Amino acid sequence: MSEKIGTDETFERGLQIRSEIMDPAPAGTAFETSDAFMEPFQRLVGTYCWGEIWSRQGLSRKVRSLLTVAMMSALNRPNELRLHLKGAINNGCSAEDIRETLLHVAIYCGVPAANEGLRIAREVLAEKSKSE
Repeated sequence: MSEKIGTDETFERGLQIRSEIMDPAPAGTAFETSDAFMEPFQRLVGTYCWGEIWSRQGLSRKVRSLLTVAMMSALNRPNELRLHLKGAINNGCSAEDIRETLLHVAIYCGVPAANEGLRIAREVLAEKSKSE
């Protein structure tokens, strides 16, 4: 039997916040399609990432999104970057906000990181404008 990670209340709050920021399907899908091997990880992410950190009052969701976009670019995590770019748009970040964040990445994290981030952002923004 595996140990339960976090409280049910914090986990449920995390799932709610995640579904408000990300497209609702991926928020539920990651956990619902998780198997016994991945379930502890999904619970960890739902509880601590979304239920604890994203629910804090110290920063707005928009600022948290831009920070996450910068970090995912700096860490070369294109799949997570794509997801968080969509979340940033849902949190009210404009194309200019995203571009300026990625220009900042260029100076502090390197031109290649920013270049890849800008390329992915351009794709996500184009997809978003097509769907509107």
